[in-house]
Amino acid sequence: MKKITIFLFAAMLAVLAACGSDSASKDKIDKIVFADAGWDSIRVHNSIAQKIIEEGFGYKTDVTSGSTAATIQGLRRGDINVYMEIWTDNIKEVYDEAIKKGDIKKVSTNFDDNDQGLYVPTYVIKGDKDRGIKPMAPDLKTVADLKKYPDVFKDPEDSGRGRIINGPSGWEVEKAITEKFKTYGLDETMNNFIPGSDSAAVADLKKAYESGKPWVGYYWSPTWVTAKYDLTLLEEAPFDEKKWNKDKSTAFPPNDVVVAVNKDMEKQAPEVVAFLKKYETSNDLTEEALNYMKEKDASAEEAAVWWMKKHEDLWGSWVKDDVAKKVKDAL
Repeated sequence: MKKITIFLFAAMLAVLAACGSDSASKDKIDKIVFADAGWDSIRVHNSIAQKIIEEGFGYKTDVTSGSTAATIQGLRRGDINVYMEIWTDNIKEVYDEAIKKGDIKKVSTNFDDNDQGLYVPTYVIKGDKDRGIKPMAPDLKTVADLKKYPDVFKDPEDSGRGRIINGPSGWEVEKAITEKFKTYGLDETMNNFIPGSDSAAVADLKKAYESGKPWVGYYWSPTWVTAKYDLTLLEEAPFDEKKWNKDKSTAFPPNDVVVAVNKDMEKQAPEVVAFLKKYETSNDLTEEALNYMKEKDASAEEAAVWWMKKHEDLWGSWVKDDVAKKVKDAL
């Protein structure tokens, strides 16, 4: 009986030790994991934050890649610690639920002056004298106007109809634009072309733009595309939540692009969260780095270092002087 009692006591101590170990792991972190949901701007912001966190605070960092849905779930579970670009209105229900349940915490707004919608090269409306391009649709102003121009935006695979490039298959914006086709009557004269990827859409735009041909399709800022090419965002009625929910008959919702962390981060790395609470850029600042990536064929990390050298006063204001000095010395 004595041996059994000693065995049970030892087993109980082992269980308590294990529980204590799990509890401690929630209060301490050695490596901070960022989300990469697949676009260049989030990779640049990841690289900026990683450089500051590694050199200034001494943490290791890593990146987990995946779809928006997968990486948001990773953030909620704690497999991912930091998300530098949550486009809140593109995943409004999931984001609101995660915030409400306390799984994640918004720490700052990275930028809120971005745009998204259907774009055309500006020369389609205004022409381009330097390139010898005459206006092709001088009266084109709104998304609804597009149904008047199937002959301008001809579908190369369907004679007699036009073609609008939607967002990539599976993106939330693709569903919204598909609904806009019905709302604005675009399906009367235009085909809804859904590319398999963002790169396919960009390749199509690049080919058209460089040859001075008409093009219309979905895109957003900040991107190197909107920084490099002179594009015009077609107009829609100002965003109205009721109308948007009914039939998508307004402009896209204003999109606060936020920095969020897993709920445990404030305990695990409070000094890092304090830094992230001050992280704020803009559409133009982000496009600077994206344009550098494109022009120099640079990686996101190389663009981040270039950007940080150019904007030392900005990111230096996000951290204490001693942290800023460490990072500057490393750069």
